[in-house]
Amino acid sequence: MASKTKLTAKVRPSHSHNRRKTASHLSDITVYGDGSQTHSFCYVDDLIDGLIRLMGTPAEVTGPVNLGNPVEFSVLELARMVIDLTASPSRIVHRPRPEDDPKQRRPDISRAEDLLSWKPCTMLKDGLVNTIVYFDRLRAQLVP
Repeated sequence: MASKTKLTAKVRPSHSHNRRKTASHLSDITVYGDGSQTHSFCYVDDLIDGLIRLMGTPAEVTGPVNLGNPVEFSVLELARMVIDLTASPSRIVHRPRPEDDPKQRRPDISRAEDLLSWKPCTMLKDGLVNTIVYFDRLRAQLVP
């Protein structure tokens, strides 16, 4: 009987999806604090490529391997980019930043680069455009 390996990955929610949904519904976009905190956004196709490469490694490859995008953008930059790309009239509304919200999020992907010859290749703007097109097509199929 073949053994089954359970692959578990912790994936942070995509902030771009939440902002896209908000912008597309003409709602305000909430930015916590002044929006200068940075995040790194990895396009799903890049992440899947990294996971497939990781699953193909020999059994002796153990320990954490960070998959993500080390290029940082401020939350405010992201909100503005989503508004621009969707041509949304949404406004950016600032709310107090939670105390536990990190000021910077940037994965160290050096192990993935070394072990998997992997790094993300989709730039944030390109990934957002792809996501917007996808949801626009999906919405067009659902609306009579």
